[in-house]
Amino acid sequence: MHPARPDRLYQQNHCGMYRLDRPSTRWTRIGDAMPRDVGDIGFPIVAHPRDPDTAWVFPMDGTSVWPRTSIAGKPAAYRTRDGGASWQRQDAGFPKEQAWWTVKRQAMAADHLDPVGLYLGTTNGEVWASHDEGGTWREIARHLPHVYAVTTAPSAS
Repeated sequence: MHPARPDRLYQQNHCGMYRLDRPSTRWTRIGDAMPRDVGDIGFPIVAHPRDPDTAWVFPMDGTSVWPRTSIAGKPAAYRTRDGGASWQRQDAGFPKEQAWWTVKRQAMAADHLDPVGLYLGTTNGEVWASHDEGGTWREIARHLPHVYAVTTAPSAS
């Protein structure tokens, strides 16, 4: 649910990426706009705290063998700024190859700063951060157990 527009709901799951704008009761598949070689299967989706048209996802390989890892071992977040009509790959700073991990449903979060900071934890025990809305990423922790959840502290207003 978007914090500034509670009637806008986003979800990503094993079947794709969707958006619901209430009072409608029908989910729109916004993952159809993702690149075909990436697809729209995954776990986390994070909404921008102020802009209801902006959200980030971290897709995973959803092929028939369900490896549930970053596509081709090349992790990337994807951002929409138009409610899911289009998506941009954001991978600057992530490994360029051999990164066979994923991000669980609760292991991606956004803070309320300007610009928005994004944080994600991986199944191989790393935590990554972006302080420019996904433009660049850097590893901030490693050698942790499997990261199941990431959260941010509320900002002082």
